[in-house]
Amino acid sequence: MSSDAPQKAENLDRPIVESMDAILGKPFKVLDDGFIRVVDYMGSDGSIVQAARVSYGEGTKKVHQDRGLIRYLMRHWHTTPFEMCEIKFHVRVPMDCWRQWIRHRTANVNEYSTRYSIAIDAAQTTTPDEWRLQSTGNRQGSAGFLEDDKGRHFTEQEQAFQRQARDIYEERIEAGIAREQARKDLPLATYTEAYWKVDLHNLLHFLALRMDSHAQYEIREYSRVIGHEILKHWCPLTWEAFLDYRVNSTQLSGLDIAIIREVAGGNDEQARQLAIDNGWIPADATSPIKRHRERQECEAKLALLNLKAPWME
Repeated sequence: MSSDAPQKAENLDRPIVESMDAILGKPFKVLDDGFIRVVDYMGSDGSIVQAARVSYGEGTKKVHQDRGLIRYLMRHWHTTPFEMCEIKFHVRVPMDCWRQWIRHRTANVNEYSTRYSIAIDAAQTTTPDEWRLQSTGNRQGSAGFLEDDKGRHFTEQEQAFQRQARDIYEERIEAGIAREQARKDLPLATYTEAYWKVDLHNLLHFLALRMDSHAQYEIREYSRVIGHEILKHWCPLTWEAFLDYRVNSTQLSGLDIAIIREVAGGNDEQARQLAIDNGWIPADATSPIKRHRERQECEAKLALLNLKAPWME
């Protein structure tokens, strides 16, 4: 007799990570009124190993073997096995921060809609000591902070503006204005919420970009929580390898290697000539050295190795 009832598959037990189950649904506070929480997850470090050694069935039985394989995959950019793991977050995030977040088009997203629902009555606020100054060397970055006494003025101004914007919005709603139009003057600091489901490979790419010191502070805070409070529990071997090979490592170009080799060998003049030949510094030693991003990045790599660029005073 045939039946349309689903049949139970054998040997397909769902991987369980006890430390992840312990934080399912737990909101981790971010910024002043934001949060991120895990709704569900699929897979574990073991799922990555199994995918990489699919012909082995369950894969290896020893943690050090799993660790070695995961580190090999990370080190050599074999990314497909990491796609076997997925995680779904529920996030509350300021709209301007969410705009940066949603640019990562490698996830499934469903956002709270202010066309259908009343806008969340919360906006990110800034304390007097949190107003960042524009960086002079990076047009899209910040450097340093405004003095507290000046920052106090902008904090008070912010509070007044957010109250007025919310009052205007609620007045429109009470008057029967359509929600899709009433919302148009809400500040970008207004919080939104979304479900964000992503596989581990694309999550690591997101974190590599958004945990970087050059990323905006607000999205760095969300990334920090995802990595240090969640991912390290979910896939600890992958998190360890990610920190080692992505976060705390550096990439060397062919020119970087050539210059580092000369500097390490005590051949400062050859290193200097390479910099001149590639337009990093002027041939005339008396001419000022202008800003050059690739050269500055190489200088930073030399510093990591306790070496000094010979053209630097």
